[in-house]
Amino acid sequence: MTVRTDAVNKEALTYDSTVIDGDILLGFIESIETHLVVVPTADGGSITKTTAILHTKGDAVVPEENIKFADEQNTALFKAIEAYLIAN
Repeated sequence: MTVRTDAVNKEALTYDSTVIDGDILLGFIESIETHLVVVPTADGGSITKTTAILHTKGDAVVPEENIKFADEQNTALFKAIEAYLIAN
């Protein structure tokens, strides 16, 4: 998988990247843009907001089960990172 970092803004706590190559594109996705924003909360914590934009090849439609699977995988990864950060 090839991921291009498009922007990092340390002050605004944002990170933008694009997957431009690899098996994750499944042959019918041109690229996947990811926009991540960390929003500080009043209690000293934070809320992370992630948006993914899938650019398909031509008129291809991403099957709903693929979207659900990707969402589940991203949630599992986030929870693993969160657990590690809380523990350490």
